[in-house]
Amino acid sequence: MERELTAQAFIRLLKRLGDDEDQAAKKYEDLRRLLIRSFEWRGAPFPEEHADETFNRLARKLEEGVEIRNISDYAYTVGRLVWLEAIKGIDNRRTPLDEIEHEPIALDTTAEKAEREDRLTCLDDCLDALSFESRDLIMEYYVDEKRGRIDRRRDLAERLGLRRDALANRAQRLRDKLEQCVKRCLRKK
Repeated sequence: MERELTAQAFIRLLKRLGDDEDQAAKKYEDLRRLLIRSFEWRGAPFPEEHADETFNRLARKLEEGVEIRNISDYAYTVGRLVWLEAIKGIDNRRTPLDEIEHEPIALDTTAEKAEREDRLTCLDDCLDALSFESRDLIMEYYVDEKRGRIDRRRDLAERLGLRRDALANRAQRLRDKLEQCVKRCLRKK
């Protein structure tokens, strides 16, 4: 059984995320939003819970004295492991026979599910091949919806010292690069 997250472990995590409380809180929320979006892209159930579990594990590692050079990169790696555990748990779940009658008919065929899993695996591999800065940029660029997306992109452009159109061009180049990488990966499968 996993130990409970201590307040000291959480405080240590926040201190690693930023020099002052406001900076640490913003970085925490930004990283949490990216993790949630990552879990959503992968089709994981309960993305918020998985993001929280990722942070819990990250905080425990810091509490244990593990040296983590790049906290965001490490969080992404831990999140991928949490996702794999979540997917494994879904595949092993059994449904009682009397509940099957009331479930809607699944629209995905086995081939469609396999194709989707291949795409997600290729996307993960292609994201891993990007530099941390590029991966962070592309994930943050597509994280919100509607007004939140506009505000986030404006903030991201300001933080990077870019005009909004320059940020959009950079994001589009990264997206094109990811699409090509995914296509090459899928051809190999």
